[in-house]
Amino acid sequence: MLWWNGRQPLLVDNSVDKVDNSANSHIFKQTGPVIGLFAKQPVPGQVKTRLTPPLSAEQACQLYLTALRETVAQLRNAAVPMIICYAGQRDWFRATFPDLPLLAQGGDGLGARMSHAVQALFAAGAGPVLLAGSDSPDLPICLLEEVLAKLPETDVAVIPCHDGGYALVGMGQPTTELFDCIPWSSSQVLDVTRQRCRQLGLSLYETAAWHDLDELEDLRRLVARSPRSETAGHIVRELGELL
Repeated sequence: MLWWNGRQPLLVDNSVDKVDNSANSHIFKQTGPVIGLFAKQPVPGQVKTRLTPPLSAEQACQLYLTALRETVAQLRNAAVPMIICYAGQRDWFRATFPDLPLLAQGGDGLGARMSHAVQALFAAGAGPVLLAGSDSPDLPICLLEEVLAKLPETDVAVIPCHDGGYALVGMGQPTTELFDCIPWSSSQVLDVTRQRCRQLGLSLYETAAWHDLDELEDLRRLVARSPRSETAGHIVRELGELL
């Protein structure tokens, strides 16, 4: 069991909640930044549902898997330890990303799951903590590095998305109230996050905005701006008739 501030239990040491860092135990024995990548096991009908239709459930699932793999490869270029905060079968993630530690998502709703991850990673000795998703597979590493550079002087730093959300959020302290009452999967995510920061007295830094993959037009934009990316290649090969 891990303890938060020596007062209350945070994580029960079982196969559901604990950080599985057997292959990379050195990552969580040192202080420093860490990236928690939120990921779902690709199951048709459970991922990229905003794209179905025009995509079939299987097409959306394959797109999600491709973007997830490319996101992992892209984030490795940041030279920051990474952990996969997963939803689904642990064995699938262990087989697919055998060199990365795993943390099961916990909580009811995205905000609670993000809070759980932030608490767990800070409690394991990491910090600052950055949370990212797999909807921006061509995310420029320079934006992530900008977030890291700003966190010593700001409480929260985000990489906004053009649709009103954000691709990544970084925190210097585990202020999990930041994720309360956010209208996830809406165009109001970033605006409400700004309001939450003001209410909580947290300073907020925003990089230049980037893109995600929620609508068909987002796929077209990815192909246009990053034609050599793995995800763009998949879109052209497998979904070209829809573009």
